[in-house]
Amino acid sequence: MLASRWRISLAAEKFHGWFGQGDVGGERVALLMPTTLMNRSGQAVMAAGRFYKLELADLLVIADDLALPVGRLRMRAGGSSGSHKGLQDIIDRIGDDAWCRLRIGIGEAVGDAAGYVLGRFTEAEQNIIERATQKAADAVQCWIENGPEITMTRFNAESSAE
Repeated sequence: MLASRWRISLAAEKFHGWFGQGDVGGERVALLMPTTLMNRSGQAVMAAGRFYKLELADLLVIADDLALPVGRLRMRAGGSSGSHKGLQDIIDRIGDDAWCRLRIGIGEAVGDAAGYVLGRFTEAEQNIIERATQKAADAVQCWIENGPEITMTRFNAESSAE
């Protein structure tokens, strides 16, 4: 979604993922979609972060979240992984949790969590997720332009993407 919105190609294979760079609102941004297992997401984040000497304040990770209702967005400027193994791997590898994360709710798992996460949404859920993805892209744009505080106030207050 972000790559197409900003016309950034993710064709380069770098940092254990699909990588691209571009300008957004006068800011240079890099997008990285890890190709590692989700539980090893920190490997990709660390590789890119080291190469670019990235400050934690300039890092935003987008992740799904079983603890949020389908379509609900929640941004945080730091904190725990909330049992998300990919976020925990990033925290473990960086050694710090003081970076932004934007979570997109996918609803509580029914049965096996791995099977649920890898499964398909119902048609109604898919419509909600499509709207949530648009709102998440808006939230990322807001974060780039205004920082985490304004973004959290604006997007965490909305009950969902419905």
